[in-house]
Amino acid sequence: MSPGGIQTERRCTSRMKILVTGGAGFIGSHFVRHILAARSDVQVVNLDKLTYAGNLANLSSVAADPRYQFLRGDVCDPVVVEQAMTGCSAVVHFAAESHVDRSIYDPIPAAQTNIAGTLTLLQAARSLGVERFLHVSTDEVYGDIPLGHAASEKSPLAPNSPYAASKAGADLLVRSFIRTFGVRAMIARPSNNYGPNQFPEKFLPLMIANARSDQPLPIYGDGLQERCWLHVEDTCSALRLILERGKLGETYNVGSDTTHTNLSLAKDVLKAAGKSETLLKHVEDRPGHDRRYALDSTKLRLELGWSPKLKLQVGLASTIDWYRRNTAWLEEIKRGEYRDYYDKYYANRTATLESIRRPAPSNAKTKN
Repeated sequence: MSPGGIQTERRCTSRMKILVTGGAGFIGSHFVRHILAARSDVQVVNLDKLTYAGNLANLSSVAADPRYQFLRGDVCDPVVVEQAMTGCSAVVHFAAESHVDRSIYDPIPAAQTNIAGTLTLLQAARSLGVERFLHVSTDEVYGDIPLGHAASEKSPLAPNSPYAASKAGADLLVRSFIRTFGVRAMIARPSNNYGPNQFPEKFLPLMIANARSDQPLPIYGDGLQERCWLHVEDTCSALRLILERGKLGETYNVGSDTTHTNLSLAKDVLKAAGKSETLLKHVEDRPGHDRRYALDSTKLRLELGWSPKLKLQVGLASTIDWYRRNTAWLEEIKRGEYRDYYDKYYANRTATLESIRRPAPSNAKTKN
């Protein structure tokens, strides 16, 4: 362990150096592999705390690459962040507490990591003169989008969950550092992602995992919530373009053209798995659940020439096949903390919601 709490695996020698935060997570790990494959002149430093959703198995294919370095550390620790960022010309910031249900049950970790962590990174980027800082946000900062409309980059921020609010707060911090301190930053707001290696608390891998094991597929409310879905490789290609050629100070939406309901996707998963729709189980809806997300990605398409390559049905089929071929990866995750999470949010859904609505009174004594 080096000073400041960083665990170092390898020192790199390549010229161009990018710090990727949260690179052991779902989108982060795909981006690390994507950028190393796309550019031979890149060195990647992956800073990840390895919380429940971080998994170094996601990076086994690049672990021996001399251009790749893993550092274990917390983005909220300024000493760790400065050590990791020193010598980097660019930062791609994925690290976040990213699950809405967890933020509803306990909002504090989302606020700490997503807001304080982003602030720590921005301070370091300002001090070190980083050339390009790409903050990866979410479409959820726009809140509910009316039917027939799509959020553009100029749409107001209207987050409705603690997670979305923490990401909106981080976005505003990035904006303030651009304007006040001249930090060379950009913001990307992707829609719902899916693909291999996704932690099974998220909707599609949860549906796939439960369908494969003949377990009920929990559907919030009527299941008619609408989302844009984007394969993670299409997201990574967009993020690379923004990092390389995006205009400093700008925000870019990253989304597909169409929305799909959660219920229709769950039925698609069951059909692909050859399972009966009797496995569908409607459970009490999430508090404050947004009904519809939809993004207008015209700016990204026109300025940088990006468009998604994988149609949803093709990407979904390949994703289902990946989970079929990687049962060991999935079962290893399901043996751990995920089991407690699943029981809390789905097996005991009503009790959990009641505890959220009426938290137990504090036993702490107040001093006079």
